[in-house]
Amino acid sequence: MKFSIGGTLKLAFRPWVEGLENIPAEGPAILASNHLSFSDSFFLPAVLDRKVTFIAKAEYFTSPGIKGKLTAAFFKGVGQLPVDRSGARGAGEAAIKSGIEVIERGELFGIYPEGTRSPDGRLYRGKPGGLARVALATGAPVIPVAMIDTEKIQPPGKVVPKLMRPGIRIGRPLDFSRYHGMEHDRFILRSVTDEVMYEIMKLSGQEYVDVYATAAKRQIADAEKAAKEAEKAAKAVKEAAAPHDANDTKAAGTKDAQDAGTTERDGAH
Repeated sequence: MKFSIGGTLKLAFRPWVEGLENIPAEGPAILASNHLSFSDSFFLPAVLDRKVTFIAKAEYFTSPGIKGKLTAAFFKGVGQLPVDRSGARGAGEAAIKSGIEVIERGELFGIYPEGTRSPDGRLYRGKPGGLARVALATGAPVIPVAMIDTEKIQPPGKVVPKLMRPGIRIGRPLDFSRYHGMEHDRFILRSVTDEVMYEIMKLSGQEYVDVYATAAKRQIADAEKAAKEAEKAAKAVKEAAAPHDANDTKAAGTKDAQDAGTTERDGAH
């Protein structure tokens, strides 16, 4: 299924690629990419000759009905592994375990250090858990990857993609073997993650924001909620004031009529 899906994507969207020579012909490696769109996990594997395994939320594999079965078959076909995200800590540990297993099989493991899609196209702070821990536990090289313009093809909430050419830049492998066995040192994890994010930023040309994307999404959601509440309050005030305006207008009309009548009578005298 990978080849049929990959061939279809390449034919329809014609993605351009730079740095394919940085992907090893064999052996394990971690592909650390920015995350702009739901389709990132499909475009990157489509341009590679080797299989890439990403982590996907378990709901994609357990939804009921025919649609759910088709979705599960699709994600399995493109090499994605289900991870239960019902508990934040459990989800992280499951992702790390799955990543280590992929690396130990000598395969390519794909991961998004930001942890979620960018809400506005900017590059956000990498989370120091999954990426760094898998790299330090296995000694596998980390290859930075930049997805270009995929958010324009399929923005969040859009089902039908727009036909245009996305880009993929693949950087040189980063060697963190000097930190092997230090995967529980939080300062080392932060340092490794920041180094990878810096390389992704150089490849992508994105503006870097030193906060987590999840926090940015909450801020955006809170701002949108506040704006809606303010709009709703303004509308309520306007509606409440409307009857008074109507009464004032009616009263003003009555007074004008009275004044006009008085003027006529005065003129008659």
